[in-house]
Amino acid sequence: MKVAKSGRGGLIKIVAGATVGAIALISLLLLRGYHTAQRQAEVAVKGTAVMPFDLEQTLHRFEPLSDGGLQTVTAKDPANQPQIDLIQMHLQEEAAKFQAGDFSDPAAIHGHEMPGLKALSAGRSEIDVQYRALPDGGEIRYTAQSAPLTQAVHDWFAAQRSDHGRHAH
Repeated sequence: MKVAKSGRGGLIKIVAGATVGAIALISLLLLRGYHTAQRQAEVAVKGTAVMPFDLEQTLHRFEPLSDGGLQTVTAKDPANQPQIDLIQMHLQEEAAKFQAGDFSDPAAIHGHEMPGLKALSAGRSEIDVQYRALPDGGEIRYTAQSAPLTQAVHDWFAAQRSDHGRHAH
């Protein structure tokens, strides 16, 4: 079977185009991974100025719920009382600030344009924020009175999971 000259040239152009496209996609994914890792490292450094506990010794969970969300910070070692005390002190203080619409600490770590922050601050009177101590840390429960504020909590949680990387689940 003979392939016409123009047919082979067209095939070569298709293969070349696909190869260039694949290289561009791989480069983009590698670059994105680099920026993600760089962002997570920056957030970890900024976090030391706000969070008194050790990120390496704690786990952070951001669980979206149908009416808001549940943020939990626990010590990896349930016998590490100094870390547990720091977690509980910090979350209790943060819950009081959040209830008043003060999200300056997350903004200092993640930036003022962090998804969800503006809506949460503006809607503070429509969000119930409750702290609860746990044997190995603590949690903050966010209950929103509207779908847009629930979405703001979800957006905020997603940004935190992304920014905290391996420290968050």
